[in-house]
Amino acid sequence: MKRFNITVNGKAYDVAVEEITDGSAPVQAAAPAPAAAKPAAPAPAAASAAVGEGTKVTAPMPGNILDVKVKTGDTVTKGQVLMVLEAMKMENDIVAPCDGTVTSVIAKKGDTVNASDALATIK
Repeated sequence: MKRFNITVNGKAYDVAVEEITDGSAPVQAAAPAPAAAKPAAPAPAAASAAVGEGTKVTAPMPGNILDVKVKTGDTVTKGQVLMVLEAMKMENDIVAPCDGTVTSVIAKKGDTVNASDALATIK
């Protein structure tokens, strides 16, 4: 039996693997033990910036910011394009979820973002 630490979507698991040869029955293992906590990886640049007050605009999927079309203090309307996110070789418009004023622009051109990372805030 070999034990491995496996990380899936940022959560660590301690697993035991047994090689089964022909003719042998698998052995029921005990419940898995939680993996020891590991230090968190440094946050991406987009996540480490200060988030302003208001409605958060988040990345719908992981990708790269190709263009930022607004700056802090700009007035936007619902549906207005704020940024362009490239994911899976496709360009996706990130639009304002509401009318308001941009209180912070967290992501900048060239940033790599994860799903749910804060990109901007609108109040």
